[in-house]
Amino acid sequence: MAEMGTVEKFLEVAKEEIGTVEGPRDNETKYGKFTKANFQPWCGSFVMWCADQAGVKVPNTVYTPSGAAAFKKAGKWLDAQIADPDPGDIAYFDFPGDGVDRISHVGIVVKDNGDGTVWCIEGNTSPDNKGSQRNGGQVSRKLRAYKKNKKGVMVSIVGFGRPKFKGAAKAAEKPTEAVSEAKTCPTCGQTVK
Repeated sequence: MAEMGTVEKFLEVAKEEIGTVEGPRDNETKYGKFTKANFQPWCGSFVMWCADQAGVKVPNTVYTPSGAAAFKKAGKWLDAQIADPDPGDIAYFDFPGDGVDRISHVGIVVKDNGDGTVWCIEGNTSPDNKGSQRNGGQVSRKLRAYKKNKKGVMVSIVGFGRPKFKGAAKAAEKPTEAVSEAKTCPTCGQTVK
């Protein structure tokens, strides 16, 4: 079990919710009940609930444009064209051709594939590409794009909000396994990595 306040805990909580379906009434969820926005589209409520359960503070994103604006105001926004998303980032969507010309959906980045696509966990989406992507009624893991990509995944992410996680600054300071300092063996004098 991951430590509260960490990106690992945030993702752990979100993953446990995959497959949850709204109901019995339209847009009725524990997520909406938590944010006092029950019976409303609940992708933002899902993100808020997961953050609360994981001990992570995020701006109110029940109304997705306001959540994006709050990340921008805090200096924690990454435009999709220049983004290098991290797990735990909050992805904000504007689906082309859906009749809503603004940010209208939000999800949690699980993995950046390094090719302009990310895997996200999203509330109130469809498990397939046939249903509504921003009001589909289920928590699903989805492949999404923030840049043009060879997989042909439609670009729908406009940017990312980056929450502050416990231990995030320390983790960034640690050298990666691929970067190691050469050391001299005290016995034989050879340089080893």
